[in-house]
Amino acid sequence: MATSFFQARAPAKKKSGKEKENVVNPSLQPWVEKYRPETIDDVSSQEHIVSVLRKTLSSSNLPHMLFYGPPGTGKTSTILALARQLFGPDNFRSRVLELNASDERGISIVREKVKNFARQTPRAEAVASDGKKYPCPPYKIIILDEADSMTQDAQAALRRIMENYARITRFCLVCNYVTRIIEPLASRCSKFRFKPLDSSSARQRLEHIALAEKVPVNEDVISALVSTSSGDLRRAVTYLQSAARLSAATEPPSAILPQDIQEIAGVVPDAIIRKLAQTLGVDVTLIGGRDGDVEMGDAASLTVEPDLRGFDLIRETVRSLIREGYSASQVLSQWLKAHSQLHDVIVEHPTLTGRQKSACALVMAEADKALCDGADEELWILEVALRVHKAVTS
Repeated sequence: MATSFFQARAPAKKKSGKEKENVVNPSLQPWVEKYRPETIDDVSSQEHIVSVLRKTLSSSNLPHMLFYGPPGTGKTSTILALARQLFGPDNFRSRVLELNASDERGISIVREKVKNFARQTPRAEAVASDGKKYPCPPYKIIILDEADSMTQDAQAALRRIMENYARITRFCLVCNYVTRIIEPLASRCSKFRFKPLDSSSARQRLEHIALAEKVPVNEDVISALVSTSSGDLRRAVTYLQSAARLSAATEPPSAILPQDIQEIAGVVPDAIIRKLAQTLGVDVTLIGGRDGDVEMGDAASLTVEPDLRGFDLIRETVRSLIREGYSASQVLSQWLKAHSQLHDVIVEHPTLTGRQKSACALVMAEADKALCDGADEELWILEVALRVHKAVTS
């Protein structure tokens, strides 16, 4: 099985006349589209799902399906690749209807567009123009992307359509949150859970794309892409393309640095988080990092008077953080979610006690709730910083 999540598409055949105008220049394509999988064997990190769908290809007996899991894990790409392998390029348009339910989510869409397509009997198929043989089973596929955005009425109306036209139409519901799909609809589908990509698969795919696009990147840049994307390969590929465009825009082209990836991703640089942790009394020398130096790079932007101590030092550090343009919600979301941010620095610290870690996690949760209710950002960053300092030093 191929280990890549995205696979470069085959070169397009030469076309003439109006068809030639519709050909997209590969250099202008988003890389997430350019490197989508063409077959289900090109999907990685979803071995169980691929093995089940491979058997479906041999038997051509496809049930209604429900794909769910985090964004960027290959749900839509997998069903599109499966449909191409079932119907071939000539019949794909007539046999597959793809709708994004986040845009078209009302009951009128289900009763009109979905029902009209579902009730049509598939036509007899001609021989494929590319000379390959495709199973082309006697049914169509309707793909409802972002199905968890559909209204309750629309989902209820969909139940009867799935039953009435199951002989000639199969449905694939794609969503991030399976709990938002009503139970009567979910029970009619075979469920497939897509898990976040592991770091090794994501790293391998990013290296492959960088090599194919002739973008020079080192291990630190790849690590920054993997950590900031949190298992979302689509996001990581987009970050890589953005960084490549910014690098090529300078004269001469500049090298891509981990700080560039963090800036594109909108995260607080690791050096600043480590500097903040040091100010709060956390021993950062015991934490794994590139070199343990918290004064290097972006950390120098936190300008604080050298003779300040205690409360004054923490207050001025927080003010400097706000002056740099980092919002409280941005900082807190990284503390709670992202790798190597302050939350993980504290929770994974080898010498802090369980009580100290619990006190720090509690104040971060309180701050997150307060910010959602519209509290002042700088005051809550200061509140978190002071209580973390108290918990760490007590």
